[in-house]
Amino acid sequence: MQIFLDTANVDEIRESLELGIVSGVTTNPSLVAKENNNDFFSLVKTISELVPGPVSAEVIAIDAVGMIAEAEKLADISENVVIKIPMTAEGLKAVRVLSLQGINTNVTLVFSLNQAILAARAGATYVSPFIGRLDDVGYDGMSLVKDIVSVFKTYELKTQVIAASVRHPMHVINAAKAGSHIATIPYKILMQMIEHPITTIGIDKFLADWEKAKATKE
Repeated sequence: MQIFLDTANVDEIRESLELGIVSGVTTNPSLVAKENNNDFFSLVKTISELVPGPVSAEVIAIDAVGMIAEAEKLADISENVVIKIPMTAEGLKAVRVLSLQGINTNVTLVFSLNQAILAARAGATYVSPFIGRLDDVGYDGMSLVKDIVSVFKTYELKTQVIAASVRHPMHVINAAKAGSHIATIPYKILMQMIEHPITTIGIDKFLADWEKAKATKE
């Protein structure tokens, strides 16, 4: 399973890339707004230059014509820019046109297997089931990921599944077990995945033993 970083913060992206484990980045209007950057296209360009893999940037328009126009401008920024399209009837129209143009798309705000199937048939490169938001309203978000992966595999659909709206490290583990191609995770969750209290204790013990050994020799 690949790991994408879900952020629009350039510093977080730089630090995460240094770890050698991040394959791509996803952004959305909320994440971009948090960065207080009024030049969206410039921000996408900076991120796409830093990240060797896919960089998802979302359209704001809600009609197919508007989505396609925005998508074409975003796609011109870099070959690795993927266009995030909302899961609506107008979104599906846009995905179909963009797919025929060879522009990669990520259908976002997916909350059902029906939606995922339709997005894949329209030609989406990726679908993003929002597991955390489903959990918030009493549904099992991870079951949806399992179902999408299973159906896509059965019918040999090329669309990849991105487990999105990840709220904690267990979501990442369960997404991997469910067969998700990708999990896109916030920087905070990535840092939590690295840490373990027993690892810290082990390092402290090694250092303490080393200091004792040095003191004995002296």
